[in-house]
Amino acid sequence: MAVIGLFSFFAVLFFIVMAIIPPLRRKISPSFTLKKSMLFGLIAFIVLVVAFSVDSDDTNMTADVDKSVVETESETKSEPTSETDKKEAVVEDKVEVAVATPEPTVKPTPEPTVKETASQRNAVRTAKNYLEYTAFSRKGLIEQLVFEGYDNTDAEYAVDRVNADWNEQAALKAKDYLEYSSFSEQGLIEQLEFEGFTNAQAKHGVSIAYE
Repeated sequence: MAVIGLFSFFAVLFFIVMAIIPPLRRKISPSFTLKKSMLFGLIAFIVLVVAFSVDSDDTNMTADVDKSVVETESETKSEPTSETDKKEAVVEDKVEVAVATPEPTVKPTPEPTVKETASQRNAVRTAKNYLEYTAFSRKGLIEQLVFEGYDNTDAEYAVDRVNADWNEQAALKAKDYLEYSSFSEQGLIEQLEFEGFTNAQAKHGVSIAYE
């Protein structure tokens, strides 16, 4: 179409010259009138316009095809080009899922609760009652509960359940002794040990009583 357009351009130029210069027109052909020159020039102009229009459409179509080819190549390059690339992509997806998934929290198993017997409940109540009106060592309170008729296991259970401060009990016992009798510090310590307090508890109680 480019050749036809070029030929039409020269034809239009030729017929324009023929129409403008009468001597040249008569020299070439006496029968070639001004009307014929204008008619042929118009036909050549129309052919020229059509040729350029078709050539422009071809150019646009070629550009569209080139653009489609470029887009297709880009999409092809963005996709994994081999089985190895596909496997690596799948592995990366699995790793991301594994990282994003939070680990389940393990709830602590509750410790089994031991049901308290009626004898143990009564022993606890009796131990608390004793501690409300006088001081006892752990050993002395266990012996008192056994004397009351509780077995040794229930007595120990009850004494441990009351959560008494045995240092405080030693101090209270030492003060009780000093209220109605005189003791040296060493004698009072020995008396508290006789009541069942440990040496450390006895010394602590005596030091508080002698303040």
